[in-house]
Amino acid sequence: MKRRLGYLTFAIILDAAANALMISSNMGSAVWMASGVNISSLIHVPYGTTLFVYAVLVTITNQILLGKFDGHIFISNLLFALPFSYLVGFFTYLYGPLELPQLNVILRIILDILGLIGVSVGTSIYQRCNLIQHPNDELAYLLRFKYLHGSAGWGQLLSYTPPIVIMIICFVITGNIQSVGLGTILAVFIQGVIIGWSDKIVVPSLKHHLRFNE
Repeated sequence: MKRRLGYLTFAIILDAAANALMISSNMGSAVWMASGVNISSLIHVPYGTTLFVYAVLVTITNQILLGKFDGHIFISNLLFALPFSYLVGFFTYLYGPLELPQLNVILRIILDILGLIGVSVGTSIYQRCNLIQHPNDELAYLLRFKYLHGSAGWGQLLSYTPPIVIMIICFVITGNIQSVGLGTILAVFIQGVIIGWSDKIVVPSLKHHLRFNE
C-alpha cells in the first residue's frame, strides 16, 4: 500500500504538471482541459472552478454507467478532482515566468508532445494504483473495461465525446475556440494508445485490478 501511495502521488503531480505544460505551450491542451478553457471563457468562471464542476458532472455520469451507486468510486473521484483542478492552475502559474508561448513553434510542439506523454503516463500509473483517480479518467476506464473489452484507445476516444461537443457549442456561440491545436488532435487519437503502452512498459509491476464487474 505504501508503494502504491507513492506511485499515486507521483502520478498526480506528473499529470497536473504535464497538463499545465500543454496549456502553457499554447499548441493545444488535452481535450478535457481545452474544453474547460473554452467554457470558462464563455461563462466567465475561474478555470479551476470550471474543471471541478466538470468533474462533479462526470462523477455522476460514472455512477450511471456503473448501473449502481458505488460509494468508493463516487467519493474517490471527487477527492481527486478538487485538488487536481487547482494543481493544474498552480503549475500553469509556475510556468508563467518561462514565457513558453514566446518560444519558436518547433520547441512548443516538442513541449506539447512531452506534455501529452506525461499526461498519458501519469494516467496509466494512477489507474493501475487502483486507489483513486480523476472522474474524467474513471469515465474512460469504465468504458474501456466495462463496455469495450479492455481497449484503451477506444475507451479514451469515446470518453472525449462530451468535451468535444461542448467545445463545438462554445465555438458556435462565440465564433472562436481556445487551447485547441496539435496537442488536442493528438490527444483525441493517440492518448489512449500511449496509456495502453504505458501499462506495459512504465512500472509494469503495477497491474489493473477492476473495482467493478466487466
